[in-house]
Amino acid sequence: QVQLVESGGGLVQPGGSLRLSCIVSTSIFSIYAMAWYRQAPGKQREVVAFISSGGSTNYADSVKGRFTITRDNAKNTVYLQMNSLKPEDTAVYYCNPVFGNWPKITNFFDSWGQGTQVTVSS
Repeated sequence: QVQLVESGGGLVQPGGSLRLSCIVSTSIFSIYAMAWYRQAPGKQREVVAFISSGGSTNYADSVKGRFTITRDNAKNTVYLQMNSLKPEDTAVYYCNPVFGNWPKITNFFDSWGQGTQVTVSS
């Protein structure tokens, strides 16, 4: 069973930055495409960023130019650098391995980590 452990969230003012991390407990991390999702209160979970096994990236329009997804295969970790944060970025953020081609990607695993809360507020 793959475990997903997200961290790095917190309370930040509008315009601020955060860096999220997600450690994936698997020996085959490098072959997975990965994605960051978020879920705001009362809303469905949505994908915000994608990185292929080869390092190609894609972003939801709402975060393009502000968020950057990267990965470190040696550390089984995917990151999400979030800059110029807005109140509408407030959500719980999750990661998951995915398959498919952007934007039609599907999470590999039905189970999710605990997520990390990001709150953008003055």
